[in-house]
Amino acid sequence: MVNFIWDICNLLRGPYKRNEYRKVILPLTVLRRFDCVLAPTKQAVLEATIQYSNASDSIRHEMLKTAALHSFYNESELDFTKLLNDPNSVAQNLTAYIAGYSQNVREIMERFGFDAHIARMNERNLLFQVLQRFANLDLSPSRIDSAQMGYVFEELIRLGAEQANEEAGEHFTPREVIRLMVGLLLTPEEDLAKPYVVKTVYDPACGSGGMLAEAESFLRRHNQDAQPLLFGQDWNDEAWAVCRSDMLIKGHEGDNIKLGDSFTCDEFTPHSGTHSTFDYMLANPPFGVEWKQQRQFIERERDTQGDTGRFGAGLPRINDGALLFLQHMLHKRQPVAPDGTGGSRIAIVFNGSPLFTGDAGSGESNIRRWIIENDWLEAVVALPDQLFYNTGISTYIWVLTNRKEERRRGKVQLIDGRQFFEKMRRSLGNKRNEISDDQLRELTRIHGSFTDGETRNLTDEDPVTHQPRTRPRVVSKVLANSDFGFRKVTVERPLRLNFAATAERISRIEDERVFVNIATSKRKPGPARDAEIVKGELRQDELRDLLDALAASTDGEVITDRDEFLLRLRLVADGHGVRLSAAERKAVVAALSERDPTAEPCQGTNGPEPDPELRDTETVPLDEDIEEYMAREVLPHVPDAWVDHTKTKVGYEIPFNRLFYVYEPPRPLDDIAADLRTLEAEITSLLAEVTA
Repeated sequence: MVNFIWDICNLLRGPYKRNEYRKVILPLTVLRRFDCVLAPTKQAVLEATIQYSNASDSIRHEMLKTAALHSFYNESELDFTKLLNDPNSVAQNLTAYIAGYSQNVREIMERFGFDAHIARMNERNLLFQVLQRFANLDLSPSRIDSAQMGYVFEELIRLGAEQANEEAGEHFTPREVIRLMVGLLLTPEEDLAKPYVVKTVYDPACGSGGMLAEAESFLRRHNQDAQPLLFGQDWNDEAWAVCRSDMLIKGHEGDNIKLGDSFTCDEFTPHSGTHSTFDYMLANPPFGVEWKQQRQFIERERDTQGDTGRFGAGLPRINDGALLFLQHMLHKRQPVAPDGTGGSRIAIVFNGSPLFTGDAGSGESNIRRWIIENDWLEAVVALPDQLFYNTGISTYIWVLTNRKEERRRGKVQLIDGRQFFEKMRRSLGNKRNEISDDQLRELTRIHGSFTDGETRNLTDEDPVTHQPRTRPRVVSKVLANSDFGFRKVTVERPLRLNFAATAERISRIEDERVFVNIATSKRKPGPARDAEIVKGELRQDELRDLLDALAASTDGEVITDRDEFLLRLRLVADGHGVRLSAAERKAVVAALSERDPTAEPCQGTNGPEPDPELRDTETVPLDEDIEEYMAREVLPHVPDAWVDHTKTKVGYEIPFNRLFYVYEPPRPLDDIAADLRTLEAEITSLLAEVTA
């Protein structure tokens, strides 16, 4: 079906560029779907239009919805078949046909900006041919159900994005990834089987609505009487229009799908007149997309609302706003009641960056700290690479909740699902791998078992022979929250200098900025400026004479104690009637000193003065004593080191790759030598053939 629809683009070649095809294909597919859905009740709506022609707008609207058996309708006598009966007026009639729809559908078509394309195609004599092809499409629910239609919409959007060569961050989520997210989110829930249970589901970056549709499907498979309420927001006009049309056709409240930026124009606040907290939340925010446009708004909310707002925990770097979506979702959790009911569960797809990007004290680290210390992170699942259509990077599903099971409290489960995939027979863009249904169920079981060190026999490629090999691999680890935390401590070592008033060191004073600035002036050119410069030059001569006198008194002696050197300098200065300013004294020290590991530590007001060039940092696990760590790891190598506790910062990271690293022993040298000999023999044989 998708291929048939996309094949219509052949008619558009020439007047339309490849990246413009979807501007025609998507709205017409949506319009044809509406046309097919309303076909069985078309006559009833036309009769109701006449019957309630004199009724008030509100009553008439409700009666027409009742007649259509949907929350939308079309009052026009036209449909796709009748539009073709008058080829000369097809543009005018199509515009009238769209205007005959109810307001909720007209808003969707307005967001597509389709009026301009009606005129454009009509001008190039393409409109009739394109409509003719769409009229031959059977998109009725009896032919293509809602789930299949969702696939059609998603694939058309993907093809359009591929033609437009959109960046990797503008991707669409494969359905198997969505099913895994929904399974991880909903499988542990015990109340889904209750009669007529009402659950709210929210996606702040809903795109075409794939995640919302899959969540609804899961709920209805487990409970036919379930009443899921779906909510979403997206700032892309096309994706919003597709999602809203899909919701209308399925009988959901179309107004629950909002258009706009979830950060700067959140449509689900306590003051918006709709839900502001939700039972379940899913999202696949764009990877590596900067939030510079929203920066001013987000920083103002952080500064004015603090922890009561969405972004009080911290802000990530400007070139990747993925963690902002997670903070936004965490702000919309249901509170947990004293009896343990309520609360929310969240599943979100990230690339690897949010796991570890940002040093201790950075925005990303502070966000991770806020999440983990509040015990909201339940699990992280690593997915296979080459799973998404427009990017081949590695991705991870984070599962979060504010009502963990008792056995999970204070712990985080990491699941390595990178080998749970099958190669596709035919790749779709960057998507070369897919997760089978059996593998999805297996990953869900691993999550449910919550076992540390659980293994599976997995097949991967031998890096040397490039042949498949099967071996047991750990696929699940359970760690305490504190295992992800660390303290970044600053290790100082004392500044050690020696001093000597030699000719070579004395000459360095000429390059010291303080010394050079003595003979300069900021005054305007004139006598006063000249006088100030002359005065400065005389002062420079005094300092030169002082250093010569110091050289004579020390006779090239190397002094290894700064306090002793300063005393000697002061005595010489007093003897010559020279009083040094603090800046001048600092310049002399800088010129005449050199670092010397055998010298005495330079003393400051609070003990040894640290040497900035020897300053280093150590990462100390959160549950380990800093002094014990220093005694074991640092002091045996540098006994004079100490920790500046005023600079200690707490950080959190999730080192997924390190935790699941499997050591690959190097090949035996004999095997490598044998391979080299074989290659040499092959090369010799080939050369013999060439030179024969």
